[in-house]
Amino acid sequence: MHRRARGVELPRAGEIFLRHARQVFARLEQMHSDLAPFAEGVQGHVRLWANTHAIHSYLPNDLAAFLARHPQVSVNLEEHTSSDILAGVARGDAEIGIVAGYDDYQEVDLLPYRADRLVLITAPAHPLAQQHSLSFAQVISEPFVMLHAGSAIHTFTMNTASSLGTHLNVRVQVNSFEAVCRMVAAAVGIGLVPREAVKLSRRQPLSIIEVEDSWAQRDLKICTRRKTPLSPFAQALIDHLLAE
Repeated sequence: MHRRARGVELPRAGEIFLRHARQVFARLEQMHSDLAPFAEGVQGHVRLWANTHAIHSYLPNDLAAFLARHPQVSVNLEEHTSSDILAGVARGDAEIGIVAGYDDYQEVDLLPYRADRLVLITAPAHPLAQQHSLSFAQVISEPFVMLHAGSAIHTFTMNTASSLGTHLNVRVQVNSFEAVCRMVAAAVGIGLVPREAVKLSRRQPLSIIEVEDSWAQRDLKICTRRKTPLSPFAQALIDHLLAE
């Protein structure tokens, strides 16, 4: 250590050692967290990556039913964009992925999971509320209520706006589709959400407008690494999801 007027400070080598030591302890804590369920009787672990759409709509009930039938299994669920999920499954970072917007991807097999579509929602008194369908370009100047930055659907929507040469006017960012629906119902802005999310928010007074763009069809698909055997628990989870 070097003594200074205000105390002591680490030399460069000491800073590097400290950084690596912190990383080692962080990994040890993560290892302890990963192994803890096995001490409590868990016999299997499944790594599942899914996009925002799946996590906020179909997966909660489907996973709850699966875990109730398989109490010896734990599931590590992470949210990522569909492109990152496909790449992660291809690398082996996750055994199972749930994505939207892809029909084929190198090194990954895709199976149909759920059919859904993105729709626009507005408050009933909004000037656009009586429209049956609109293109995304027609509403891009409207103030939007969206999920938080970093969520898969936020990234997808911002990239779609960028492809049109403009930026979205994001009025409010929230943490769930339920919150998006509530904010839209209160006339804070309009929203772009899966139709299933609107069904789950039936108590909110909302007008639904179909999106004319082809990308609005967001069928969810299960993906696995091609030519790679799955663990028995991962296969059991896929069988359960396909049966729902």
